[in-house]
Amino acid sequence: QVQLVESGGGLVQAGGSLRLSCAASTRVFSLVAMGWYRQNEGKQRDLVASITSGGTTNYADSVKGRFTVSRDNAKNMMYLQMNSLKPEDTAVYYCYLETRRADYWGQGTQVTVSS
Repeated sequence: QVQLVESGGGLVQAGGSLRLSCAASTRVFSLVAMGWYRQNEGKQRDLVASITSGGTTNYADSVKGRFTVSRDNAKNMMYLQMNSLKPEDTAVYYCYLETRRADYWGQGTQVTVSS
C-alpha cells in the first residue's frame, strides 16, 4: 500500500507561482507513471501533467509552457511547478501514482488563483 500526501497549495494572485509537492510513503519498484489531476466541484477530474517511470512528461494543453512536472526518485517525491497562474487554474489538485498492480491517489490540495 502506498500513501500519497500533497502539499503546497494555497491562495495566489493571477500571474503568480506555486509549487506542489507529492510525497510517497515508500519507494515503488513497479512504477508506471505519476502525475497530477485537478477537479472543481461538480466537474470531472482532469489530467494536468504526468511523468512516466522513464521520465517522459505529458501536459494538458491548458497548462503547457506554464507548468512543469518533475520527480525525485531518491526522496520519493514528485513536484508540480506552476507559473503564470490563471483564475481558471483554481481547483483541488490530486497526486496519483500508477503501478502495474494498482493506482493510488492523494487527498488533494486546494489551489485558488484570484484575479
